[in-house]
Amino acid sequence: MDNTVYQNPLITRYASRVMAENFSDEKRFKLWRKLWIALAESEMELGLNITPEQIDEMKKYAENINFDLAEKFEKEVRHDVMAHVKAFGAQATSAMPIIHLGATSCFVDCNSELIIMADAIEIIKTKLVNVIDKLKKFALKYKDLPTLGFTHLQPAQLTTVGKRATLWLQDLTMDYNNLVHLQKTFKLRGVKGTTGTQASFMELFAGDEEKVKELEKRVVAKLGFEKVYGVTGQTYPRKFDYNVLCVLSQIAQSAYKFSNDIRILQNMKEVEEPFEKSQIGSSAMAYKRNPMRSERMGSLARYVVSLPINCAITAGTQWFERTLDDSANRRIVIAQAFLALDGILNIYLNVSENLVVYDKVIAKHISAELPFMATENIIMDCVKAGGNRQELHERIRVLSMQAGKNVKEEGKENNLLELIKADDMFKPVHGKLAEIVDAKNFIGRAPSQVVEFINNEVEPILADNAEVLGQKGEVKV
Repeated sequence: MDNTVYQNPLITRYASRVMAENFSDEKRFKLWRKLWIALAESEMELGLNITPEQIDEMKKYAENINFDLAEKFEKEVRHDVMAHVKAFGAQATSAMPIIHLGATSCFVDCNSELIIMADAIEIIKTKLVNVIDKLKKFALKYKDLPTLGFTHLQPAQLTTVGKRATLWLQDLTMDYNNLVHLQKTFKLRGVKGTTGTQASFMELFAGDEEKVKELEKRVVAKLGFEKVYGVTGQTYPRKFDYNVLCVLSQIAQSAYKFSNDIRILQNMKEVEEPFEKSQIGSSAMAYKRNPMRSERMGSLARYVVSLPINCAITAGTQWFERTLDDSANRRIVIAQAFLALDGILNIYLNVSENLVVYDKVIAKHISAELPFMATENIIMDCVKAGGNRQELHERIRVLSMQAGKNVKEEGKENNLLELIKADDMFKPVHGKLAEIVDAKNFIGRAPSQVVEFINNEVEPILADNAEVLGQKGEVKV
């Protein structure tokens, strides 16, 4: 690493190598050559004066990019596509006259960028379903473990640790469905010419519209795709970038929510992210176990969540058939959105697979709040035994105030149950208070909901992606 210049931390610290390679110049320029070959081959098949020998020579150098020469040409011509046309032609000399025949720069630019995005979406999808798989296992393992629910970050009715995990899961299943929709509606720019009219190809094929349409179909098929945009300007619609970034943002939002929940739970000492044996939480406070993984997830997520507006502005400022002020911006924002989300999912995989649950701490927190929640059940049981509901309600209100004072002002344990045991008005329930305040009586259908949700909504996703399950998350530093 060259430590004398800025290094992008998305590459050096966060994203996986596979995602970094996906946005590399090597992949980009190899795709350009693949596109030029597909175009020339299809033009030959449809009758243009192109020979198999020219195609073969192009294919010979398809993977052998002469970067130094391309850089030299770009300094001269100030045009990256033409620099690579000249560099390719310097190798495949017989094909030089027909490389890029009839095409505009956006033939290779737009189509290659779309293919790179398609591959990046698949990388994200694979990691997303692996996170779903790990959270599924966690949810099932802890589906019956009662825990305090929180609304407004204040103790509320009980839920279970597993049921809470299904909330994280549900966010991710919604994201998965949006990602799949993106894939199903994915289109290439195709072979459209300078302003999208295919005029240059109409000229090449002497006005034969059927051949021009067939040319586009063949080129796209050679690249492994079927759908193309019916109409374009010079570029594919930049609104598509916004759609992509919105889906990436949604996944980041889900990760952000999960990371915040884990940070709060770790503060409460109920659930912790993994903490390695030699890991240091603080340079000053040696005892600290900071949730650095979850904090990093939140930090990266905040960045990804902020990006769609950038693409929205780009889409809205494309004058007529196109303007070039999108180019430099898109080189940065699209790649970095995927790289950052890849980093987020790497951490999500690591954390979700290695969460530590402290059930005794959870039980202690429940015991501090459950007596208050159980008061209605206690009143009802006493009424069944002949008591007066209004008198019981007033008495338990007074006792609850005493217990609350004991907790808040004296810093002591919640002693409401002891106060009830000492009060003859509640004598009918004295022998079954432990049964009444059993936490499992207060979790409703939470365990069943976990199983039903996973069976109905999670398992079909995992079944469709069974061949890619089993990934682990790497946290570099």
